Amino acid sequence: MIVIHHDEIGQRLKARYNVDDIDNLGAFLDARGAFHFFPLPTGLYPAAAIDPKAASRSGYGNVWVRDNIYVALALRAAGRTKEASAAVKGLAAFFSKYRVRFEAIVEGRGDSKSPMSRPQVRFDGLSLLEIPARWAHAQNDALGYFLWMYCLLAREGSLVPDGGLLTLLAHYFDAIHYWEDEDSGHWEERRKVEASSIGTVVAGLKGLRDLLAIGPRPPKAGGEEVNSAFLDGLISRGEEALASILPAECIQSDPRKYRRYDSALIFLIYPLEVVGGPMEETILEDVRLNLQGDYGIRRYLGDSYWTADYKEKLPAEELTADVSERQEERDALALPGEEAQWCIFDPVISVIFGRRYLRSGDPIDLEGQVLHLNRSLGQMTGPECPQGELRCPEAYYLEHGRYVPNDHVPLLWTQANLRLALLAMRQSAANA
Repeated sequence: MIVIHHDEIGQRLKARYNVDDIDNLGAFLDARGAFHFFPLPTGLYPAAAIDPKAASRSGYGNVWVRDNIYVALALRAAGRTKEASAAVKGLAAFFSKYRVRFEAIVEGRGDSKSPMSRPQVRFDGLSLLEIPARWAHAQNDALGYFLWMYCLLAREGSLVPDGGLLTLLAHYFDAIHYWEDEDSGHWEERRKVEASSIGTVVAGLKGLRDLLAIGPRPPKAGGEEVNSAFLDGLISRGEEALASILPAECIQSDPRKYRRYDSALIFLIYPLEVVGGPMEETILEDVRLNLQGDYGIRRYLGDSYWTADYKEKLPAEELTADVSERQEERDALALPGEEAQWCIFDPVISVIFGRRYLRSGDPIDLEGQVLHLNRSLGQMTGPECPQGELRCPEAYYLEHGRYVPNDHVPLLWTQANLRLALLAMRQSAANA
């Protein structure tokens, strides 16, 4: 069963799509504003397109590195390369402005154990200024995503790479021993050694290695020269760590850190292409059997962010607060089975099945692609949503026993992933 929140979406869902179906669906959603991406003057995008008051209260008016990479990925896939490059250049401008943070840790002057000493991964996108409030900035995945997309666009000729910045990033990952570093990862919570973060850095380093193979060598900036041999060593350490951790997210013995299932691992399949084959199959099966719900997909079992009646259990200023060092307080509010069900995963799984279908021609893969696309479309908001209909939510959570969208509508990360899923579905329809 697919839960559908908007009747006009329900009328357009099909068990099999042709190219005209997808074009008409895309035109309908475009006309209703479902895929509007409004950049800031810096070329960057806020996390959610919500009203200024709500954005100020939640912090979702700020720029997240990770979310901007997914927006750039969708824009690039849609042929809007100039806008995609502008977003990535905006991130590069911010990191260049504060490159002293990278330098301090590479040179041993900075404290990598303090998240506020790390390069910031959430900032003011208008001014390109850091935000002084405490945040879980130890997020290796965010930096890995940036390096991956930056090198991809550089290889395509969409931007001129800053060799000094690339060198700093490589040395930074070496200095923190990313393959065994505890970070807050995709969900910005309690620090642990996470496969999803390690894999994202591996993807970034592979992207840099590919860039060096076709371009000039970046300048030396402290430490060993960044060449293919240096990068091969860094990548190998990450791959060895992944081999010991996957298909789990974290295997540390501390029960507060150990995690067998985590939906962030699907990003290692797509878009990062770090895992494939039997491991890809295992991760997909893990997520679909253990984390998938009727309204979306849980991030992980026991997730307390937007647990049932979340807005009644916490004051407004605590809803999106940094809990990385006191997560047990929020976790105490949650009961098993009351996790929020997120909308960012089904579109990515649809793309994964679509890519498999193009390789295999197996109708089972096409069925998986259609199923998860339809689930994604069904998650778009209905007329009763306060933030508007036909919008892409962050997640659905339980409010008085009923699943409703949380406050972050539309979330641009969800919007970007759905755009990718529709583009992939069109490609499969053209080849069916």
